[in-house]
Amino acid sequence: MEINKRFRTGRHVVFLMHAHLVFVIKYRHPVFTHTHLTRMEEIMRGVCADFETDLEEFNGETNHVHLLVNFPPKIAVSKLVNSLKGVSSRLLRKEFEDLRFAYWNGVRLWSGSYFAGSVGGAPISVVRQYIEQQARPIV
Repeated sequence: MEINKRFRTGRHVVFLMHAHLVFVIKYRHPVFTHTHLTRMEEIMRGVCADFETDLEEFNGETNHVHLLVNFPPKIAVSKLVNSLKGVSSRLLRKEFEDLRFAYWNGVRLWSGSYFAGSVGGAPISVVRQYIEQQARPIV
């Protein structure tokens, strides 16, 4: 059987897991410029590499960013998100003075919440039907 080139492998696992992540600026103020987003993509690619995760797509607007990540099953999405938001906030506020003083106290860049959605694979109805059609042994 030929394995699809998109699948990733680990020592005891073959996987293809994607998540769509959305991070929003605190209070949704429009603060990002093209320069901010370009640097943020570099930072987030580095964080993803540290987590053995691929940042497949990145884009954003003035008050939020979207990421498409391909991650291994050993990575908790919440830990990846915490690192992405924490490292990017710290480095961007350090490198760009306009972001440092965008908010009172200048301690936070991101909202405390985020969106994470699973992406790819068959629709849930198809998976449910496949599981229902399995030949369960009769006692």
